[in-house]
Amino acid sequence: MNRSSRTAAAALTAAGILVGAWPAGGASAAGRAPTAHDRVLWGAVTIPPGRDGAVEVAGLTVPALGAGSTLTLTAPAGARVTGVPLDAPGYRGTVAADGRSAVYTAVSAERPWRTDAFPFVLAVPAGAVPGTRLSGCVLRLADADGAARAAGDCQVTVGLAEPALTRPESGVPLDARPTVAGTAHSGAQITVLDQDGHEVCTDTTGSDGGWSCVPGTALPDGPNRLQAAATLNGVGAWSEQIQITVGDAAPAR
Repeated sequence: MNRSSRTAAAALTAAGILVGAWPAGGASAAGRAPTAHDRVLWGAVTIPPGRDGAVEVAGLTVPALGAGSTLTLTAPAGARVTGVPLDAPGYRGTVAADGRSAVYTAVSAERPWRTDAFPFVLAVPAGAVPGTRLSGCVLRLADADGAARAAGDCQVTVGLAEPALTRPESGVPLDARPTVAGTAHSGAQITVLDQDGHEVCTDTTGSDGGWSCVPGTALPDGPNRLQAAATLNGVGAWSEQIQITVGDAAPAR
């Protein structure tokens, strides 16, 4: 994997939205047969334990529902809704006191739910296991009378927090096989790579969150960069890169 693809992977926090038609033979949230105006709402987000992340719901190409229509998200098991940060005229966002749900209400928009993306901020508990999917995240769009006009699910996956590189010290001349160490989620597999994507060394994070390894082969003299990749249960994360210098060469600036 080259450095650009690693950077792209690190940036993926996955707040993605798809909107499409109900599957043939499906039923709407109200339990009735789907009509031409029914749509499936869907969103996905990956959030590390103890962190917040936003899942966004896109506007629908349905006839205008008018003032009083609502878009509601019910949080998945174990998570809470902590914010409704949309800053757009015509909508009001509120979060339930217990954090179990949140709602956007159209208050003055002439054509609501069509052009905006509606973010809901979710908090994942610190004890959540990376790689698991939290069930029970439900989306519902209703008209001013409370009748369901669209419904669906949002996929909330527990991600992995970024590992940290704490050794070696950046910019200090090193020998050819320096100890590389840091912290990460317990049980995560750690792979340290150089600036060219070559594997430097590997380890598994201990119960205390610490890991360390020593390069199997000597690093080349001169400036280089190190980065740690952590993986656990099918999810991964990348550390920040650190600049290093092997041998007596001056540190890169």
